[in-house]
Amino acid sequence: MGNGTRIGRVRGLGSAHEGAHHWLLQRFTAVGNLVLVLWLVFSLLTLPDYGYLTMASWLSSPLAATAMVLLIISTFWHARLGMQVMIEDYVHGANRFAAIVAMNLFFVAGGVFGIVSVIRIALGGA
Repeated sequence: MGNGTRIGRVRGLGSAHEGAHHWLLQRFTAVGNLVLVLWLVFSLLTLPDYGYLTMASWLSSPLAATAMVLLIISTFWHARLGMQVMIEDYVHGANRFAAIVAMNLFFVAGGVFGIVSVIRIALGGA
């Protein structure tokens, strides 16, 4: 069964056995995002006003800061998983590798920027 046969032409093109794990991660982060966004909306609705001092005071509580960091991580991870699927489906060749590297750099940088911003506000440095 060499390359000239039907089985030879498709050998090595089968499942990589990564789809189920990726699908589960996408669903877990979606549920996490739903819970955390509901928490965020409820928390913001209970604030007396939306001035900087009120928001900084609210975000300086450990519960709010932790939940906000979790929301940032979950949101950026969920977006990265979705974009990875789109890139893998529609980009081919060396462009795929470059697109995935650029995408990973973008989402890691965005997530780190968000987390550092929350930490600075929570610690009163902003």
